[in-house]
Amino acid sequence: MAAVKESEENVVRIRNQLCFPLYAASRELTKFYHPFLVKLGLTYTQYVALQALWFNDGISLKELGKIVFLDSGTLTPLLKSLEQKKLITRCRADWDRRNLVIELTDAGRALEKQCECIPAKVREAAGLTLDQVNELSDELYHIVDAFHKDEDED
Repeated sequence: MAAVKESEENVVRIRNQLCFPLYAASRELTKFYHPFLVKLGLTYTQYVALQALWFNDGISLKELGKIVFLDSGTLTPLLKSLEQKKLITRCRADWDRRNLVIELTDAGRALEKQCECIPAKVREAAGLTLDQVNELSDELYHIVDAFHKDEDED
């Protein structure tokens, strides 16, 4: 695929927009995950939440939202579904009853073992080395962080 020349008329073309390759890659990655996750009875977003909990078990709803970039309106039904599947529990924090704490159940922890092969399969399908994945992730988080820098200053 030939690179498109930077010109005023090309700036608005979809292939020249930063958002489009990110969007397309995200859709393709999510689609690739689907057959693995459907066998486990998970949606991609549930898997993302579980990934965060596997490394941060016992965190508040607010903390989980910050990690996975989802608001409580999106997380609440997702977590309710994971609770119905007996993968997590939700309870009020002892230190502040206004905060909801999310904890993995034994079944939720065990699911991590079943999912640990997925990232390598994704990396292989994408034709990337671990170093390339790390470099690309760093670049993408640079973009994410740039859009959230004002939030961090609050």
